[in-house]
Amino acid sequence: MIRIILFLLLIALAAAGAAWMADQPGDLVMSWGGLRLTSKQPMFLLGLVIVVAMIAGMILRGLWNIPGHVRRGQRERRRARGRHAITQGLLAIGHGDSSAARTHAEAARRHAAGDPLALLLHAQSAQLDGDRDGAQRAFRAMAERADTRLLGLRGLFIEAQRADDPVAAVMIAEEALKMSPSSSWASHAVLGFCCAKGDWAGALSIIDNNQSAGLIDKATYRRQRGVLLTARALEFETVDRDLSRSSAMEALKLAPTLIPAAVLAAKFESEAHQVRRAMRIVETAWLAQPHPDLADAYSHVRLGDSARQRLVRVETLAAKTPGHIEGALAIARAAIDAAEFGKARAALEPFTAAPTQRVALLMAEIERTEHGDSGRARAWTLRAVRALHDPAWTADGYVSDRWRPVSPVTGRLDAFQWQTPVAALPSDKGSAIETSPFEEAMLAPRRVEPPREAASEPDAAKPPEATKPVEPVEAKAIEPATQDNAPLPAAIESGPAPAEPPISEPAPPPAAEAAPPAPAPLFRSRTDLPKDLTKAAPAPIPAVIPIVRAPDDPGVDEDGAVDEFAEQIGPPKAQVGGWRGFLARLGS
Repeated sequence: MIRIILFLLLIALAAAGAAWMADQPGDLVMSWGGLRLTSKQPMFLLGLVIVVAMIAGMILRGLWNIPGHVRRGQRERRRARGRHAITQGLLAIGHGDSSAARTHAEAARRHAAGDPLALLLHAQSAQLDGDRDGAQRAFRAMAERADTRLLGLRGLFIEAQRADDPVAAVMIAEEALKMSPSSSWASHAVLGFCCAKGDWAGALSIIDNNQSAGLIDKATYRRQRGVLLTARALEFETVDRDLSRSSAMEALKLAPTLIPAAVLAAKFESEAHQVRRAMRIVETAWLAQPHPDLADAYSHVRLGDSARQRLVRVETLAAKTPGHIEGALAIARAAIDAAEFGKARAALEPFTAAPTQRVALLMAEIERTEHGDSGRARAWTLRAVRALHDPAWTADGYVSDRWRPVSPVTGRLDAFQWQTPVAALPSDKGSAIETSPFEEAMLAPRRVEPPREAASEPDAAKPPEATKPVEPVEAKAIEPATQDNAPLPAAIESGPAPAEPPISEPAPPPAAEAAPPAPAPLFRSRTDLPKDLTKAAPAPIPAVIPIVRAPDDPGVDEDGAVDEFAEQIGPPKAQVGGWRGFLARLGS
């Protein structure tokens, strides 16, 4: 607006001057050498002079500015070459061509040495070649400039991490955070360092700065602050109970579903005899994510309760999430403590077909505690080795036995989640649980056999004359694979056997009687025996083979222990000499 007013004022002044000169009488005469100009109108001649002067000034000015235009053109061409080299170099870095990136970086340094992108290209090409010293020099040069200081600090921070120098990395991140509080990478690095050394006050201040700078939203801020307060409460639980309690309660308000905060807050409320409040805290977290620590805190919410009372309380909690495996495991654990093995079996029954490790271990404990069956307990323990993994605290592939506020791999806050580890997930290569014949045999349902005395009474009542003679059976009629621990025929012939009366003439074979069905073998058949082993036995083998001792039974010596002190100990007999000794040796 001011420029328009000034322009109008200049036009008005010029018009007024021209009108004044036109009103002045007289002649204008211009004499230059042999040239003489006379004008009755001075304004015309004056305008001509002004035009000629302006043209002459423009020509002189153009001649004066020619060197500047030449220098400017050269500079623009050099800058264009530098920008082209930078563009091509960054593209070469993008597709991993280190030689082309290095060539373009040298060209960018020649043509655009002061361009920040040229420094960045040089640093990244050095990183691509593995030249850490060159990359550090480039980033250090960037950090000394005001316009690229933050970018240089970021590069130095990355190089310090690659060199495994956490102290230098944290110092660089703190300097960058002072320069730019809204820098996400610097705040993340300093936050992880504060959490690693247990500086929870500094970590909380960084979280507040991130929320005020707009780096995180309100929900994330509440969750992360609750995580930090929970970590501080767990650390000071045995040192400063008041600080731990206040931190746990504040964390519970910010994140009601955070499992460690709920467990610790319920513990403090239980110690303060606020049973109902503690139960509500655990129930809220249980509905969001069932966890064994929540079940344990819920069962011990009232101090001094018996095992049966804890079982009833755990059943109430598990009923809020029906069908969940954590509820079944909590019921089984409480039932074992209360000696209610039937309830424990019923709770674990839906999960025994494809058990997890905790299910298999609880079943082994039930078998060992209820029946003292060490065989079934060992079978369940062996099955637990190859069973599916239970959920655990996992963060970035790292599995921890307890909850942690920060991931030890990446330093990310609130990274641990209660989930099944990735390495334990089933794949299409095979089943995660491979049963063996031993497990199938040991875990088979128990069979109740009838008493043998009742079955032997009819045979004992028969007279000896009515008993039919035993028909000798050829060796090929007996299969050695009927039972794994059955003795071999050769071993039976060579081993001790009761004396049988000699048979002078073989009796005529009577009619074949229907043999009772043999029970299913408990163990798998042996495949290491040759099929023609029994064909080598020339003598017939009776149908009923009396087994004196099992092959794997050391037994007890029937002759009794030999008392070495009961034997007659005397001097050895001396050799008889003389003619009697000669006759004795001759007769032998």
